[in-house]
Amino acid sequence: MMEANPWKINAEKLVYNNPWISLTEYDVINPGGGKGIYGKVHFKNIAVGVLVLDHELNTYLVGQFRFTLNAYSWEMPEGGCPVGSDTLESAKRELLEETGLVAKDWTLLFQMHLSNSVSDELAVIYLARDLQQFESDPEETEQLQVKKIPFAEMLDMVETGQITDSMTVAAVYKVQLLMLQGKLK
Repeated sequence: MMEANPWKINAEKLVYNNPWISLTEYDVINPGGGKGIYGKVHFKNIAVGVLVLDHELNTYLVGQFRFTLNAYSWEMPEGGCPVGSDTLESAKRELLEETGLVAKDWTLLFQMHLSNSVSDELAVIYLARDLQQFESDPEETEQLQVKKIPFAEMLDMVETGQITDSMTVAAVYKVQLLMLQGKLK
């Protein structure tokens, strides 16, 4: 059942715009009847992520310095998919660019909104299996490290807070759940 929108928008103003995001400020009446403002970050790409598992249950992490966090981050291969494009094709491209891997077996794990109180960013997460290694070709803005580790170690990195990227955390827990349910070996 769809609930009616209790927010009333009186005015909107584009505050910032670049090729990847835009920020709009809304003059609103909130659900309680009060006047206020609300900011929304609109993403011009869909986030795609790939959790990789080989036949020995090893996975691949990509490490890079994240400007927004001012910190180094270990994550599964991730990237952007232009809205209206095929998310699976974008996931395949990102996996090859960042790790040099090509997978024959692809499974959609889930879709999720990453921070729906301030943005409309959608993420689509895949599981990639049956792998072949080729050469990686990262974008010029990416200075990446790639490491192959057992999935159990990746799970431990999530559990101990060494991996904090939301897409990676969600994907690791989903794959762990599938393994515990006997749906993934």
